[in-house]
Amino acid sequence: MSAPAAPRPTLGPPSPSSLTTTDATATAATATATATPARRGGLLDWRVRFAILSVVWGFSFLLIKVGTEAYAPFQVALGRVLFGALALMAVLLVRREPLPRGLRTWGHLTVAALLLNTAPFSLFAYAELSIPSSLAGICNATSPLWGMALSLVALSEDRPTRRRFAGLGLGFLGVLTVLGAWHGFSGVDARGTAFALLASLCYPIGWIYVRRTLAGTPGSPVALTGGQLMISTLQLALVSALFTSAPTAFPLWPTLSVIALGALGTGMALQMQYGLVTEVGPTTAQMVTYFIPVIATTAGVLVLGEQLHWNTPVGAAIVLAGAALTQTRPAPRKPS
Repeated sequence: MSAPAAPRPTLGPPSPSSLTTTDATATAATATATATPARRGGLLDWRVRFAILSVVWGFSFLLIKVGTEAYAPFQVALGRVLFGALALMAVLLVRREPLPRGLRTWGHLTVAALLLNTAPFSLFAYAELSIPSSLAGICNATSPLWGMALSLVALSEDRPTRRRFAGLGLGFLGVLTVLGAWHGFSGVDARGTAFALLASLCYPIGWIYVRRTLAGTPGSPVALTGGQLMISTLQLALVSALFTSAPTAFPLWPTLSVIALGALGTGMALQMQYGLVTEVGPTTAQMVTYFIPVIATTAGVLVLGEQLHWNTPVGAAIVLAGAALTQTRPAPRKPS
């Protein structure tokens, strides 16, 4: 989920000022890959895998939209984490890697699953009942801005600078541009937009929690993320049973959308991201953040026929520019 400095090699995701912002990716193990020595990639060149990752995550918002045509938002989120967990469990079986151990670790993973999967996935699904998928994708791009704001009080090592403050202000100016503030936000569903922005806020809160509680926890990124998605599956299964009724039919395209959202957008994409971080470093791998709202908007307009007004791409560009500024860090001082 901006050209940030490389995060420190600790278990847990990078700090909110150096994060990978995606609606489908927040996990408790992103930075583990940054601590692994660089190795050669797979059969595909990293640029090809980077492009695939951008498309998969960009299309996630379209898949959510299609999924909610037949299933309740909680059910879409449930299918997403379920098939994502199954994809990662398959990887663990092939590699013969165990799941994390220890009650403390699983306790923290339970909170991480709530903050990074269960809550935001459900909120995005509810948001897209009333807002276009393109707007949801742009709202997702505000996560670095929320992370910057939270880092001012939650992470003392992420000290603010004038440039990062300017990025924060510029980013939220972009949000107002996307929403058409000069028209009194007319034509924009306030509730759906609030849900999408709240979902984006969940990610940096979750990252801060994970960084403070799971740093140094043994286990591979796939194992920790797989365990996290398993817990999220249990959480959403319980919520779905309490607040929704079982679907009476399984239409083809919505069902395939939910399966793809989980297996590809949450399972395969995470595995691909870990490989990119290991091969080309977190700074380059995190550049995928900039392409997600662009692809989400393009997919929504071309595939779903969503309307596109001039303020949407202009505001999105401003949001991304602000996010880029919030990722900058002061250059280290040279020793005297």
